[in-house]
Amino acid sequence: MLWLAPMTIACSVAAVLAVREVAIRIVHPVPSFAPLTLTPPILDTILGCVGAILVFARMVDAPDSVRNYRRVAAVVLVLSFIPDVLLARSHEMGGGWPEAVFLMMMHVVVWAICVTLLPALSMSSDSKRSEPARPLSIL
Repeated sequence: MLWLAPMTIACSVAAVLAVREVAIRIVHPVPSFAPLTLTPPILDTILGCVGAILVFARMVDAPDSVRNYRRVAAVVLVLSFIPDVLLARSHEMGGGWPEAVFLMMMHVVVWAICVTLLPALSMSSDSKRSEPARPLSIL
């Protein structure tokens, strides 16, 4: 986990910044729309990844850990959309649905990286913790 955590965070931040760049070029948000400025997406991504890493680290030794981790992550992903939906409906800070959709895309990108990298790279085929071979599933 010592190398996996920073790699997961770095990949997630890079992906979020790529989505942010596309959002800036397509939506042209007002400068007062803080969620699409540079610092908030980076900080939110780091905090979200640290949370995902901590949850995975606590669950990794349990039976069927990857499946359960992915279920928890899916629920957290859906819950993470709530502030974006509220922001879009209220039009606070000058944002609406286009900005909120890009914020939700950022959440999906981080979720996908966390549910893919953490399980895949933390368990080797010769590890005692490795689970039996199963078809890949996000749930």
